Amino acid sequence: MELTLQSLIEHRQEFIDAGYCLPEFDYDKVMENTKKRPTWVHFGAGNIFRAFQANVVQKLLNRGELDTGLIAAEGFDYEIVEKMYWPHDNLGILATLKADNTVDKTIVGSIMESLVLDSENEAQYGRLKEIFANPSLQMASFTITEKGYSLVDGKGNTVPAVEADFANGPKKPASYLGKVVSLLYTRYESGKLPIAMVSMDNCSHNGDKLAAAVFAFADKWAENGVADKGFAEYVRDTKAVSFPWSMIDKITPRPDKTVEEMLNADGIDGLDAVITSKNTYVAPFVNAEECEYLVIEDWFPNGKSAWDKGGLIFTDRETVDKVEKMKVCTCLNPLHTTLAVYGCLLGYTLISAEMKNPDLKKFVEIVGYKEGLPVVVNPGIIDPKKFIDEVVNSRIPNPFMPDAPQRIATDTSQKLAIRFGETIKAYVAHEELDVKSLKLIPLVYAGWLRYLMAVDDNGNSFEPSSDPLLDTVMPYVAEYELSEEPKDLSKLDELLKNDKIFGVNLFEVGLADLVKKYFAELSCGQGAVASTVSKYVNE
Repeated sequence: MELTLQSLIEHRQEFIDAGYCLPEFDYDKVMENTKKRPTWVHFGAGNIFRAFQANVVQKLLNRGELDTGLIAAEGFDYEIVEKMYWPHDNLGILATLKADNTVDKTIVGSIMESLVLDSENEAQYGRLKEIFANPSLQMASFTITEKGYSLVDGKGNTVPAVEADFANGPKKPASYLGKVVSLLYTRYESGKLPIAMVSMDNCSHNGDKLAAAVFAFADKWAENGVADKGFAEYVRDTKAVSFPWSMIDKITPRPDKTVEEMLNADGIDGLDAVITSKNTYVAPFVNAEECEYLVIEDWFPNGKSAWDKGGLIFTDRETVDKVEKMKVCTCLNPLHTTLAVYGCLLGYTLISAEMKNPDLKKFVEIVGYKEGLPVVVNPGIIDPKKFIDEVVNSRIPNPFMPDAPQRIATDTSQKLAIRFGETIKAYVAHEELDVKSLKLIPLVYAGWLRYLMAVDDNGNSFEPSSDPLLDTVMPYVAEYELSEEPKDLSKLDELLKNDKIFGVNLFEVGLADLVKKYFAELSCGQGAVASTVSKYVNE
């Protein structure tokens, strides 16, 4: 058996006997419909898209709630599509790893087309232009990571490719977002057709980030005389182009070797993973947890299909904001970042294993329940207490989720301000809460400073996960050694004033001295991280 459309036809019963849920819709008819009247194109052909959105659409196709499928476009790493989508006819295997030690196996076939977002490839780019010129298109969605929306580098300078695109206009852009906005320009030229541009990335007010980038391109093109000035008005016309906020939540670690071995044992050939030239680890399968949420602001100028019948939640912007803050600032992401930082320091390779450490488990419980939950606003559609119960008691401890602290530690400098800084701000603004009552959120900040030393609790060096500010922030701790408790902590002061990293100036809110004290204790020798955590979570 192979993961191809022909093999699904020839070996359908064998796949079923091996426990696979298969596409149950008329594939040829859905393909025809999607070609003629596409409704949803998605940028970012990675794991969460294949595990979540593509599976939602497949369920709806199977039930007859939809009659068009998805179109996937990849603009960062073309090899994802070339080496993983095309050889498998856009099929993928979703292995849902459940906490009860069972695995649901689904072959997802809802992706009708996969394309590379390459303006040098006339056929592929031309097809994307056709899609954007079609009046039927309702939504272009994105999972390109938070930094994918930035037009500047870590030092605030405009990225050279973006600068060139500003000058050259929409004809053949080179930057990711330049190409996206060029496609939107095609839609403008096709009659100012309406569309929802929906960021589904895991970042605060994601729609605003996408909108800011689109507006920047439209304004620069108008200013430089390389595009119609009416385009800038079109992208700001709320009845023509929308940029809804959304909140997404589903853990999808990189494809795991044990899952690959399980699928191979079912007799499916050709499931080898590939590491692309851009160092992306991709496989014909994805492994993911069962739990999933996607809450989207209901702002669709061209209407929307029955995606809510597949579990997507459409609501108003205020509610999306409350759900996003609940998750990102309190109930999940801060707990993940806490475990990521301390997991790296304590030599863990699995997040789930950390939850077997009573001190680390208590650490995240205090960060979540005691320090975070008091300032969470209940969004109404999801109960914060129940959400965090699920996270702490079943989602993070799931032993079958091969998620690593090293993966979650990626880009930590970009996450701290939202995941912890917003809670600190809420305490500062609250009439009855004292910001100085926070004890473990400052310990997370101190742990990150200790992490920047790139030496674990046993004195062994490790390579920090990728982060755009590593070269900027690591020098602040470069002179500290893992020996006796450091006496002069003034070298940290300038960093602790950085409200872009921490969300607040830690001196102004009165937490800097506590963070420095914790850092000193965490740095005073081998075993200091474990002992310091134990000391403060058990006070």
